[in-house]
Amino acid sequence: MAAALDRPTPAVVDLREIRASQLGALLDEEVETWRETLDWDFNASAELVRRFVQMQALTGFALLAAGEPIGYSYYVCEERKGLIGDLYIADSFRSVDYENVLLGAVIDAMMSIPFVRRIESQLMMLSSGLTRPMPRAHRLQTFPRLFMECALEQAEALPARSVGSGIAFEAWSDRHQDDAARVIARSYEGHIDSQINDQYRSPGGARRFLNNIVQYPGCGAFYPPSSFVALAGTGRALCGVCLASLVAPDVGHITQICVSPAVRGTGLGYELMRRSLVALAEYGCRSVSLTVTSANAEAIQLYERMGFRTRRDFAAYVWEIR
Repeated sequence: MAAALDRPTPAVVDLREIRASQLGALLDEEVETWRETLDWDFNASAELVRRFVQMQALTGFALLAAGEPIGYSYYVCEERKGLIGDLYIADSFRSVDYENVLLGAVIDAMMSIPFVRRIESQLMMLSSGLTRPMPRAHRLQTFPRLFMECALEQAEALPARSVGSGIAFEAWSDRHQDDAARVIARSYEGHIDSQINDQYRSPGGARRFLNNIVQYPGCGAFYPPSSFVALAGTGRALCGVCLASLVAPDVGHITQICVSPAVRGTGLGYELMRRSLVALAEYGCRSVSLTVTSANAEAIQLYERMGFRTRRDFAAYVWEIR
């Protein structure tokens, strides 16, 4: 990582003034960085950035040095919330100072929008995410998180867990979305993750969260054969869900795992996860990853028992605007 303190501050320009071709080398480098750092194929996300920049439809900023982009960040706003979608600085220019130039521009832009009351972000490639100074820190909450991964060689050897005769498992189907959204909202009531992502606080928000997982590549390409729901009783009420995606041709990612409060402690979360891991291994994946909030000790203990190990620390950020 290059020091930038002895360099002049680069120009900050509206991302809509940049041509997609100008971002080509930067996006190619970002793809390689995601592959090396997280074993993650970022090509689909990079292609979306190219497409929207070409359409002049992506809101955000670029840093220019000698007239060429050395970094970019974009954001989206929905209802009363802003989301920082990505931020990346070329390795030869990367520094906390340069990253904060972009972060400050993006945050100020969203704070100037009258209806935005909250800004969320989880920037996996941000330098020193847990210890760095941050723009507008007086409005900021920081939540330490972990990126964990597990080799899938032994997934089929994980023992099945009996969760009671009244529980049935089914592969994911779109018809489960409304019921799954209600389970997510119940599961995260009062949970620290609902402070990080306010979509967890209501069935409607959880439904939008599910749509993003299924429709967009931010968490990989959704893979239904390794995604499962648990159904309870004769009424077959949905009581648990584990969703998975492919983040590379041979790497899976658990995008969501939760169970209803009424069935916690029964081993249902373990069994849902085990089934997803086995399905990913059968597909040909060599490893699988997930993210978890560091304060969620019970979940981390479960993941470690199943073979997950921490690969990277990062942070979730929330700016509250009064």
